[in-house]
Amino acid sequence: METTSRAVAQAPAAEDGQHVPSARRAVDGYLRAPFPWYGLDEAFTGPRWLMQVGLAADGAVEHGSVGHGDEPSVRSEYAAGAGQDAKEKFAVVVTVAANPVRRSADGTGLLEATSVSSAAWLAGVGLLSFTWPGQMDHSLRDDWLEQQTETAWVLADDLEGPDWSTLSLPVDGVPTPFHYRESEFGWVLAGSTPTGVHVGAYGRGMSAYGLGFSVVEDIAAYTS
Repeated sequence: METTSRAVAQAPAAEDGQHVPSARRAVDGYLRAPFPWYGLDEAFTGPRWLMQVGLAADGAVEHGSVGHGDEPSVRSEYAAGAGQDAKEKFAVVVTVAANPVRRSADGTGLLEATSVSSAAWLAGVGLLSFTWPGQMDHSLRDDWLEQQTETAWVLADDLEGPDWSTLSLPVDGVPTPFHYRESEFGWVLAGSTPTGVHVGAYGRGMSAYGLGFSVVEDIAAYTS
């Protein structure tokens, strides 16, 4: 996808020179989206939090993520003392507008279509952003991340390949097939909804098998 991720918390100050509260700045980006956001359904009773939206080349909101559980930090599965009980437990849901190939707002080019593969790639890269092998020097992380990002793209482009299995999970109460894969860093899944969006998700420490997704009725609830 020809998109630019932008942390919406980095919005400018208000006109009176005072900074807008970060929660308000964040939610404003989500409210600009012309499509519904998805999160975990009401069966999940833990903390919920906003992450960021992604913009297409023409500035339109094209995708975004919301988090559930522990807010993850960049950490390693192999860090000293990071046993099974020490891992952060979280699930992030990525919503991607289902767009066809279309002309950019300035008429100078075409914007790529979005698909289930787009959601799978964003979820795969999202998981990588919080992980790197503990035995690796920090100075090498950029090279590792670049290689793994390319691998995530290759995997997302071959959802029918042997690296993926099929998992049925409820979306708005309806059983829906998802492409699913696991790695030493966590799990990734992706599928489509009847509401015109694709849904991806990634997580660690929380099993994907018991999750359900639903439309977020009030995105502001993720700021509390």
